[in-house]
Amino acid sequence: MHLQQSSLLLFLTLLKATACSGSFIVGGKEVKKPKPWMVSIQVENSHVCGGTLIHQAWVLSAAHCRILYRLEPMTVLVGAHSLTKDKNAQRVKVQSFHIPNTFSNKTKVDDIMLLKLQDKVQLKKKIVEVRTIPKSGKDILAGTKCVVSGWGTTQVEAPKFCPTLQEVEVTVIDRELCNCYYNSKPNITDDMLCAGNKQGNKDACWGDSGGPLECQKSIVGVVSGGNGCGNPKKPGVYTLLSKRHIFWINKILKKFSNSTEV
Repeated sequence: MHLQQSSLLLFLTLLKATACSGSFIVGGKEVKKPKPWMVSIQVENSHVCGGTLIHQAWVLSAAHCRILYRLEPMTVLVGAHSLTKDKNAQRVKVQSFHIPNTFSNKTKVDDIMLLKLQDKVQLKKKIVEVRTIPKSGKDILAGTKCVVSGWGTTQVEAPKFCPTLQEVEVTVIDRELCNCYYNSKPNITDDMLCAGNKQGNKDACWGDSGGPLECQKSIVGVVSGGNGCGNPKKPGVYTLLSKRHIFWINKILKKFSNSTEV
């Protein structure tokens, strides 16, 4: 669900030049109920990745978004449903990036990132709200119905995206089965999840990376990767908000809350 560095500028150009077609976030639909904690991470005012506002000055996303999109400066757009027409949106500069030392772009291990914003965003009910992450991580059983949201590509063949926020329902897949699908490349660890659809054509795609996976009305994961989009034999791979990942998040937040930087 991400592109090689050499394709980035072409991808951004195509996204700027195209508009919404009849298809959606690979089998999904436009979000009807507000998701005021959804964040668009942008380069040159163009969406590249998703994220979740977990604090007035912090956004949760995927580490590979930073590795892939090293262009500066990077900003976030909060409070937006439409990336082109929403008057309530706030644009904030990213001050710093925080990625686990154990992250591997090859194996997808610990594909998680925190973005420290230059300024705290202004909260407004149903428009801009903080989404609390679980206090303690727990595994999600295979067969659980979940929802993934984002502004990413709606067509696999030609990069196009709807400027309006999209969502699609996916089902959590057994790790052993997912490892068989991927031949353990990447190896799906206990800190990761797979989710997809048996019939295919329901999936996150390019540009949805870093966005949240919601299961049972709770944020439980972050879009990490996969092989293509909508292939039932190559389901989406997600970073699970496991106990270890939640410990890391809280450690970073606590570190900065005890300083003058927050």
